[in-house]
Amino acid sequence: MFCPKCGSILRPKDKAGKKVLYCSCGFTKSADEETATALTETVAAAKKIEVMENFELNPKIRIRCDKCGHNIAHYWTQQTRGADEPETRFFRCVKCRYTWREYS
Repeated sequence: MFCPKCGSILRPKDKAGKKVLYCSCGFTKSADEETATALTETVAAAKKIEVMENFELNPKIRIRCDKCGHNIAHYWTQQTRGADEPETRFFRCVKCRYTWREYS
């Protein structure tokens, strides 16, 4: 339990035969008034990686498509993991439009 005045932790103490919670700032509260607080955790929805619609505007690179064997694909990079991790490179085959990613 924390002090509503200063935010410090309230400490238990016996005062005139009754238990109270006190703070160094002078705030006191009867231990009987203590209420339970439920903690909840909110989990964010899974992030979706969106593939760019106008991938033809992206630069081309010579890389072999695993699906059709063509040697040219458009590429782009996107930060899909933590900021301390390298970017993910995405490729889309010019011929069959198969999209794949490459991690560093």
